[in-house]
Amino acid sequence: MDYALKLSKEFTIRADHSANIIALIDDGNTIPFIARYRKEQTGSCDDQVLREFADRLKYLRNLDKRKQEIVDSITEQGKMTDEIAIALAKAETLTEAEDIYRPYKQKRKTRASVAIEKGLSPLADFILEQGDGSATEKASEFIDEGKGVSTVEQALAGASDIIAERISDDAELRKILRKKVAEVGEIACKLLENENAKTYDMYADYAEKISKIPSHRILAVNRGEKEECLKVSVTVDTEAFINAVCDIYVKKDNECGEIVKNACADAYTRLIFPSIEREVRSDLTEKASEQAIKMFEVNLRPLLLQPPLKGKTILGLDPAYRTGCKIAVIDSEGNVLDKGVVYPTPPQSKIEEAKTVLLALIKKHKVSVISIGNGTASKESEIFVANMIKESGIDVAYAVVNEAGASVYSASKLGAEEFPDFDVSLRSAVSIARRLQDPLAELIKIDVKSIGVGQYQHDMPEKRLEEVLGGVVEDCVNSVGVDLNTASQSLLSYVAGLNKGIAKEITEYRKTTPFKRREDLLKVKKLGAKAFEQCAGFLRIVGGNVLDNTGVHPESYSAVEKLLTAVGYTLDDVANGKIGDLLSKIEQKGWDNTAKECGVGVPTLKDISAELLKPGRDIRDSLPKPILRSDLMDLNDLKEGMEINGTVRNVIDFGVFVDIGVHQDGLVHISQISDNYIKHPSDVLKVGDLVKVKVLGVDTVKKKISLTMKTTDLPHGIAVGNQKTDRERKQGRENAERKRDNQKKQMSNDDMVALLMKKFGR
Repeated sequence: MDYALKLSKEFTIRADHSANIIALIDDGNTIPFIARYRKEQTGSCDDQVLREFADRLKYLRNLDKRKQEIVDSITEQGKMTDEIAIALAKAETLTEAEDIYRPYKQKRKTRASVAIEKGLSPLADFILEQGDGSATEKASEFIDEGKGVSTVEQALAGASDIIAERISDDAELRKILRKKVAEVGEIACKLLENENAKTYDMYADYAEKISKIPSHRILAVNRGEKEECLKVSVTVDTEAFINAVCDIYVKKDNECGEIVKNACADAYTRLIFPSIEREVRSDLTEKASEQAIKMFEVNLRPLLLQPPLKGKTILGLDPAYRTGCKIAVIDSEGNVLDKGVVYPTPPQSKIEEAKTVLLALIKKHKVSVISIGNGTASKESEIFVANMIKESGIDVAYAVVNEAGASVYSASKLGAEEFPDFDVSLRSAVSIARRLQDPLAELIKIDVKSIGVGQYQHDMPEKRLEEVLGGVVEDCVNSVGVDLNTASQSLLSYVAGLNKGIAKEITEYRKTTPFKRREDLLKVKKLGAKAFEQCAGFLRIVGGNVLDNTGVHPESYSAVEKLLTAVGYTLDDVANGKIGDLLSKIEQKGWDNTAKECGVGVPTLKDISAELLKPGRDIRDSLPKPILRSDLMDLNDLKEGMEINGTVRNVIDFGVFVDIGVHQDGLVHISQISDNYIKHPSDVLKVGDLVKVKVLGVDTVKKKISLTMKTTDLPHGIAVGNQKTDRERKQGRENAERKRDNQKKQMSNDDMVALLMKKFGR
């Protein structure tokens, strides 16, 4: 297969760029390195496109490998034909290839294989021919007590089993039927008697077309089935499908034709449909999982790239009830200055004592911000902090941060290594403070599945989820850059070209010899020329060569010198910020001419120029800062129509959850996000976005808040508590749609028969 040509068409990129990407990947280059430093060769494909490209390349190569294994197996059996070879060459998916291989695959003992051992294959051939002879008379010739065929009926039954399996093994038939099931079939659910079944009430007597069911619903019914709360099945018009198969295989209206007709029904109901049902559901689950993983990716990226709160002394507070709230104060570099425990929450409720302790720490260390974890007792802790700030009049703000995974980090080996003398909860307090100070540096220390974005993370294929999310973390770390002399071992391990082992060697090396220039990396054990090439551009050194504190790769330093000479600047000018008109000077010379003079391409020249204008820049600094509060509202303070500023905390398939400062995130359903139609919430919103929302309704019992972002006038009386009514209306619409589908079904089935006839040339 010409992978470059095929992938260039699929990704709509030039064939030479496609070939270059494949060569770069095969040469061991990392995705961040290719995306950043090989733009001329790739047509400036970004890291996300490159990862999708690499995934697709891997699939196509696995497909070709499997095809060759099938060819070898069939050839070894002496059954390879030109027709099989052509069919395999045309197969676009692993499923299609396996369908072609099905008749030649070593099967476990089946009814057909037993019949074949009894010598009934010639009888099956005779019946399939559907000539004028009598099947009964022919069957009598195969009665053989020694082979276990005592009667004509047994002979005919065995022959029917052989015919049914042959029909079932028809790859083209399976392909078309599978496609049709996906088009007209439905996923149907029944609620089972189970103590947890109430959770799945909305799926009682539920049915939805396979072609329309959204991904999150597929995962929901799968979970219900796994928990034995739901019975899930694929339903189609069985009679129509059997008739379609019969129209292909039944040639005459005689005794043999009647046997073939019955064999068609047996093949479909016993062999084909159960297999297709598994395949269709597996395909749905795979696509739903990919969509869910995609949502993790979409949410994780902006979460990791939240702007850091630089230059602040922060007090982290890990809320709790009985055991008290653990506190840790960190300086602007993340070092722990102080720690302790206060008990402002029930059952102790030592509010005044806690105020005294916190105010003393705030004054002693000049704390600017308090970071409160959003877990157990968070609401009570937030009320305490807000009241303390208001009553004392101190100039301190606070923020509630997502503490998901903090306990995972605290109990981890890494947490123990960082703070061997701290108990688990105190480590959590430090993590909560650092999450506000530098989200990226802190969040990469924990298992990304525990960060708390997306949905159904525990239902995902673990290896695939880790692969995708690991790629997101890698892209984020490398897009920001890492300080070579101060970054943690965890952070360094995500730099392109490095791993945990090399990261450890780097941290050991710098204990005695701080890095003064990037080339010093080559003195580190286990870090060779290839690793240096991949990582150097993403590592920063402050205080040395100004280029070492930029995203300019060492391989381009000579190009920088040529550029500066061409426009009349020096490296000192770069360091002192005296090159403000760099771009205008390049414009005067012309980008193409300047790039040629410097020996690089225009994309690289543009990247170099951007870095020279802002050495040491952090791309996160241009993003909206986190909302810091000094007061809060209660759920009961919310009124319909109230407008509030909030922060997007999670983006899912059916909407977004927004933090509006009342401890409970509100839901903006996809239908309430925009005045215009949007296909998916992620098309317009991402985690961390600052938004203005209006309250639609509040259910104080269920603690659910319904919000809108629409600017048009809103209907009155909308409330979260109306969800059941909304569901009933939705069910009514689905029932009406199902009725229309049923009216069209006969036409669809006729189309299927016509398609089958055309495919088989009959």
